[in-house]
Amino acid sequence: MGADEGDDVVLVNPDEVLEIMGKIPYGKLITIVEICKGIAGKHKVQGCCSLTTGIFIMTAANASEEAILEGKNLNIPYWRTLKTDGYLNEKYPGGITEHQKLLENEGFKVIRKGKKAYIENWQDNLVTL
Repeated sequence: MGADEGDDVVLVNPDEVLEIMGKIPYGKLITIVEICKGIAGKHKVQGCCSLTTGIFIMTAANASEEAILEGKNLNIPYWRTLKTDGYLNEKYPGGITEHQKLLENEGFKVIRKGKKAYIENWQDNLVTL
């Protein structure tokens, strides 16, 4: 993401993704695009691998939910991390329905578009890295 053929890119470290996701405050959002841009900027390259970033986002979401079921809290508000263009992630624990509930609990308005859903005016709530 963010790179053209021949550009330098970084293969992200899961700790970098977790660090960013863990810092997203109540009422704010981030997308995979912003995460990649932030990590690429940190390493002074043009882009990062969106595939591995997406895998680490999913891993964080599932680990966070698993920990909650065990009575622990990893303090990773994964639901504040959206897909590209503000779409909810159907692969998060509980699917889009649960993702929608968590976001609506923070005051976000979710718009349904067929099987997909996105946050109304999501760009207005993005965290700047």
